[in-house]
Amino acid sequence: MVPSFNIIGISVRTTNENGQAAKDIPALWNKFMTEELAAKIPGRIGDELYCVYTEYEKDHTKPYTTLLGCKAESLENIPDGLTGQHFEEARYEKFTATGNLQQGAVYDAWVKIWNADLQRVFTADFEVYGSRAQDPENAEVDIFIAVQ
Repeated sequence: MVPSFNIIGISVRTTNENGQAAKDIPALWNKFMTEELAAKIPGRIGDELYCVYTEYEKDHTKPYTTLLGCKAESLENIPDGLTGQHFEEARYEKFTATGNLQQGAVYDAWVKIWNADLQRVFTADFEVYGSRAQDPENAEVDIFIAVQ
């Protein structure tokens, strides 16, 4: 079980159809990093970046929301231009993507997840970019998939 948590950051509504997410999600990352938004998150917990996939219309083949940000103590003070969301305690299966982030290490891990026989619930899935993801050519990113 993963305990409940709050994320404050920026989000985009996207879909994997027609490669749309492959454009929208890197643009979200670019905005987050170039505008140094992590530093603007009040009550931030730790330095890890969370990329959360939530508000699934149905499953990973239909539209969903991607929220990129950091854990926060509360959602009481969300700065203008940012958004926040609370995620309830849930059961997750953990995967780890390893390799070169620029060469699709995380995407390759997702392809395996999509093809795995998991009892997914499509509430919120997330990636954690912590200290092991600092070297983009030799990174480790944990991916948590919500399951029954």
